[in-house]
Amino acid sequence: MANTSATGGYLTPDSSPVPGDEALEDLLQPMVSGITGIPGKYVRPRWQPGNPKQPEPDVNWCAIGVMSTKQDANPALEHGGGGEGSDQYQRHQEIVLLATFYGPDAQAFGQLLSDGMYVAQNSEAMKARDMSFIEAGDLIAAPELINQQWVRRYDLRIRLRRKITRTYPVLNILSAEATVITG
Repeated sequence: MANTSATGGYLTPDSSPVPGDEALEDLLQPMVSGITGIPGKYVRPRWQPGNPKQPEPDVNWCAIGVMSTKQDANPALEHGGGGEGSDQYQRHQEIVLLATFYGPDAQAFGQLLSDGMYVAQNSEAMKARDMSFIEAGDLIAAPELINQQWVRRYDLRIRLRRKITRTYPVLNILSAEATVITG
């Protein structure tokens, strides 16, 4: 069981509502699939255990992965006095998602994702998870030589923002001993 401020020592949050690596990919995969129309099985995590076979060069598909996460400078920390008390920690992160498109229509699908990110309805599912869209970068051609054959490839960086909220068991001060010294 986690410590509280009454027990001393390090504090861990009551829960961690922020999705980890795989959970974040699981959140972003249906977004990319839904906006581009690429079937879900062809929107894959960039890094996977093992080395799964890539789709054939005539198949349109996408690899996604979080390339960087930048913390804002100063998190907010506020004590809530309800119940036994707790501190709520909140900060924002900027996430850079790299979506790499392969296949004969790689550029067109990259452009669909870039354009579609600006449509308000496409942001609703992200907002429900405390995330928002900032911008889509340039669509960059990066053909790849795979098995002695050139394959079309386009990279698109998407900047997202997410809110991190954690609750720490910092209890209310119920009483204190004090001495008042007067001059």
